[in-house]
Amino acid sequence: MNTRKKAVFNWSGGKDSALALYKVLQQKQFDVVALLTTVNEETELSSMHAIPHSLLLKQAESIGIPLYPVFLPKNLPAYEQRMLDAANHFKAQGVEHFIFGDIYLSDVRKYREDRLHPLGIEVVEPLWNQNSNEVMQDFLASGIKTKIIVTDASKLGEDFVGQDISATLMDLMPAEVDVCGENGEYHTFAYAGGLFKYPVDFNLMETRKLSYEFKLDNGEEKTYHYWQAIFAE
Repeated sequence: MNTRKKAVFNWSGGKDSALALYKVLQQKQFDVVALLTTVNEETELSSMHAIPHSLLLKQAESIGIPLYPVFLPKNLPAYEQRMLDAANHFKAQGVEHFIFGDIYLSDVRKYREDRLHPLGIEVVEPLWNQNSNEVMQDFLASGIKTKIIVTDASKLGEDFVGQDISATLMDLMPAEVDVCGENGEYHTFAYAGGLFKYPVDFNLMETRKLSYEFKLDNGEEKTYHYWQAIFAE
């Protein structure tokens, strides 16, 4: 009889997400029924890492857990409603745990808990409150292979894009950059080793510099610049 608790893993496609899921699968406390991923409905790229939906599907197939994409518009109220719909969908199936790969951003965790606890869903964070250096050491020991696909251009140069995470590369990171990129300094694409049954086939075509304007809470507009790897079709 399966006594493991039903859970949904919130999948970004990157290294911290892969490490957290790897740990969860090893511990066998949870029955992970789906990988929930948010995808921009216009571009069909994942919300944070800009991974194509087709590659998210390939990741899920290699891991052996179904992907559950939530297609999101730019409209924030619609975002809130679609995430609520997804949570209620799984709640109806007996899921009472949502698992995330956060490390130490308390405001992010509070946001998740404020929305999920009223639904009777507990937030689980396997990497929570660990030192970033310790998380990186665990990641390197896991054997998971991951490639940097996005960098904050103000923190890391174009030369980091397309590089695999390794101890050697970590030694080249500027001192002010969180080694795990927890503050958004870089994002990754996990593709082999560890929890993957076989490597995910993909190719990076080029690197582009992209700029985005955001309106801050005080009404001020700020422009952010990123180096972004573009996946081949």
